[in-house]
Amino acid sequence: VPVTTVLQAPATGKLVPISDVDDATFAQKLLGDGYAVEPTNGEIVAPVSGEVSSIFPTKHALGIKTASGLEILLHMGINTVEMNGEPFDLHVESGDQIAAGTAVATVDLAMIKAADKATTMMVVMTNMDQVHDFQLNQTQTVTAGEIVGAAE
Repeated sequence: VPVTTVLQAPATGKLVPISDVDDATFAQKLLGDGYAVEPTNGEIVAPVSGEVSSIFPTKHALGIKTASGLEILLHMGINTVEMNGEPFDLHVESGDQIAAGTAVATVDLAMIKAADKATTMMVVMTNMDQVHDFQLNQTQTVTAGEIVGAAE
């Protein structure tokens, strides 16, 4: 029996399908399907409950693995790897067990914009072979931690 994983907004702002993201790698779903939020503030929360499986050295992305084995990549901003972690203040460490909606990072959106980069917060399911069905709510304004869809 497939396990349904509830997916939450990683930030407050406008919810968009991953295909609308201004980056071909994400928009073409090369890393997996998912969704994104164009944030209005820099408080970023976990979109799912699970274990922090990886944190990129440049702090712009982290992996979360759910109890059912779904692997989620939370990618903060587009091309922000080039910023060497400066806009990102992470509140979690690799190996932490976290609940959906838990604050994982505070991001300096102004610093990202000043570097002429997008602040889009992307949530990608990187092991799509494990996903039978993915439903995303209609594009709308969401609050960090709000349920925006489900995967099973």
